Amino acid sequence: MPRFSVIVPAYRVQAYLHESLDSVLTQSFEDFEIIAVDDCSPDACGTVIDEFAARDRRVRALHLPENVGLGRARNAGIAQATGDYLVFLDGDDTLTPGALRAVADRIGATGEPDVLVYDYARTYWTGESVRNSYAEHLAETGPPAFTLADRPALLKVLMVAWNKAYRRAFVQAEGFTFPPGYYEDTPWTYPVLMAAGSIAVLDRVCVGYRQRRRGNILSTTSRSHFDIFEQYDRVFAFIDARPPLARWRPVIFRRMLDHFSTLFTTRGRLPRGGHGEFLRRARAHSRRYRTPGAPVPLRARLRHGLIRLGAHRTYRALWSAQTLRGRLRRIAAAVRRTVRAVALHAYYRVQLTLPVQADRAVFAAYWHRGYACNPAAIEAKARELVPGLRTAWICRPEDAHTVPTATRRLTPGTYGYWRALARSRYLVNNVNFDRRLVKRRGQVLLQTHHGTPLKTMGLDLQDRPAAARATDFGRLLANVDKWDFSLSANQHSTLVWEKAYPSASANCATLEYGYPRNDVYQRATADDVARLRELIGIPEGRVALLYAPTHRDYRRAQCPALDLARVLRVLGPGYVVLSRAHYSYDAPMDREPHPRIIDVSGHPSVESLALASDALITDYSSLMFDYANLDRPIVLHCGDREAYEAARGTYFDLHSCPPGAIAHSEDELLDVFATGHWCGTRSARLRAAFRARFCPYDDGFAAERVVRRVFLDDTAVQPPAIPPERRRPAPAAGNPARFPAPVPAPVPATAAVPGDRKASADLGLAGARPTNHP
Repeated sequence: MPRFSVIVPAYRVQAYLHESLDSVLTQSFEDFEIIAVDDCSPDACGTVIDEFAARDRRVRALHLPENVGLGRARNAGIAQATGDYLVFLDGDDTLTPGALRAVADRIGATGEPDVLVYDYARTYWTGESVRNSYAEHLAETGPPAFTLADRPALLKVLMVAWNKAYRRAFVQAEGFTFPPGYYEDTPWTYPVLMAAGSIAVLDRVCVGYRQRRRGNILSTTSRSHFDIFEQYDRVFAFIDARPPLARWRPVIFRRMLDHFSTLFTTRGRLPRGGHGEFLRRARAHSRRYRTPGAPVPLRARLRHGLIRLGAHRTYRALWSAQTLRGRLRRIAAAVRRTVRAVALHAYYRVQLTLPVQADRAVFAAYWHRGYACNPAAIEAKARELVPGLRTAWICRPEDAHTVPTATRRLTPGTYGYWRALARSRYLVNNVNFDRRLVKRRGQVLLQTHHGTPLKTMGLDLQDRPAAARATDFGRLLANVDKWDFSLSANQHSTLVWEKAYPSASANCATLEYGYPRNDVYQRATADDVARLRELIGIPEGRVALLYAPTHRDYRRAQCPALDLARVLRVLGPGYVVLSRAHYSYDAPMDREPHPRIIDVSGHPSVESLALASDALITDYSSLMFDYANLDRPIVLHCGDREAYEAARGTYFDLHSCPPGAIAHSEDELLDVFATGHWCGTRSARLRAAFRARFCPYDDGFAAERVVRRVFLDDTAVQPPAIPPERRRPAPAAGNPARFPAPVPAPVPATAAVPGDRKASADLGLAGARPTNHP
């Protein structure tokens, strides 16, 4: 008997059915069966189902002789189910990675409830994903299991069958089935929740609810929408047959009127001429089932009253007036924004006529995301070394807490923001400022950049549309012409910046001083490392691997290249992973909770994460150049090298001078750890050569060199940087010689095998590959 029976009805979803079934078959939790129901679909759904059933024994194909609709197709699947729990998934929707594992764990932790409710996200054809707006009602607080009476607000979550797992014995004992017709979920979900002896919730997105461009069947114009009346007849019949459930009658009555109101006012649902009939039938249902008692918001009382009166012309007139009012509000808001923009522009022009303030400096980083990177290190050092300097930091309100209290906070687009840009002598950023910035005589603009360039940048993207997207190169050059200083970490960066961002100004100087954000690696102590590990939550004695891949220009959404749960299973209990998504992504990489995966995507400082970790796993991220300063192991996972090179391109072949071992697949990565090559002597030699080439100035004094040159106008020759071999970076929490040896995973035939010359070369452990780059 499997743990789950996943029932997937399919009708006219041939384009999406592969993805739907694959989302189940690739789950990390494997104790399930899939009952794929072909509802006599006229397209290739039946063929797709047969193909999956032929190649995976967990898939059972069920072909119905005639089209019976979604509800009865689910019933056919229920009749064939043998699992402990029933899970429904529509043929065009998907399970998120790790969903079944999370559901199984939550069911076990809550004592096998009759129903487990989990969350979903609407996934649009544009690639956008939006989580359910009522997710707060799925908070895992209070008793692990409860009844609907304990949490009636649960009824606000979308009343569908596919966001819940149902104990099959409970469904059979109650005799629940889906009725025919539209809105078949209504007489299923309400009775199920009201009758359940125990309910639990899982605060996790488990289903991707696909929003097709043309919408689902409920978005079509049809008389079938009148089925809603029969469906509520069934709900009230269920309540009337069970006197203890009478307390829910007022609640269901109110929700019925809300449902009627929504359907009546949604364009494109009811056929022409059907609105009057719909409201007359709604009035009849209102009179038949009227049960006062449930609180009704003031704004809904009028709608309910008009439904009870059947005044469809009045209702439509008021609805049209409300729609018009909404449009007028939007127009008024647009006018207000325009007026404010004009006022701000006028204010900025006035500020440009006033003197530049020599004691003011304004800083920003990463498009106003917060106090970070080179500008943050320079700002802190400038406050220390420059007498009387007053600094300000531009950031979004939600990031204001990251800014030191001694620094003024500026919100983008405000009067204070434009005043600072107009009158501050020093402007420091690791990206470009607002394109409307007017560079004044007497102002000094320092561009710090935010990483050593491996991937192509600036004008070098002109022939790479996947990476350049809608970049306006003319505007880019106009911003570059405002620079007075361009900061560089090494000679390689200097050559790239001058070519990728050529300035027309003869006064733009390159400062090859090192990156100030890396100073902390030379100044932090063992106590600092221990404190950071404790704050992040790294258990004592564990090896912490920082996994930080960069973004992919050829992908719209984030797609993790590593199964971190599998990696940790192989490495064993002595390891934890700090998982950090690239800042261009809003969501974490790993949606599946894991006790040894710590999501640090929201951590404000990548430098702190680097200090707290014992080794880095990355791909093409510039973080490798910074991390090399710590002289800790670096492992590169470059499984999509060809695709990345084609879309983005790189300035040199990373295989010619890697900072450590290189793996091209997950199995190769595991082999790197199993053999100890990740922290061996060969990797240490590669790292030393890499550090000598790319980190010549990161000796802990880069910020001071920048401040003395830019803010104090010290043009004296800078003293030579401390050589890498004489530096003493912050010590790691553990000694690589004492790192626990992982148990090697079974090595597939295609994986790299130690001793194989080609495999060793791929891992960066033998002679360097010939490069195709100059």
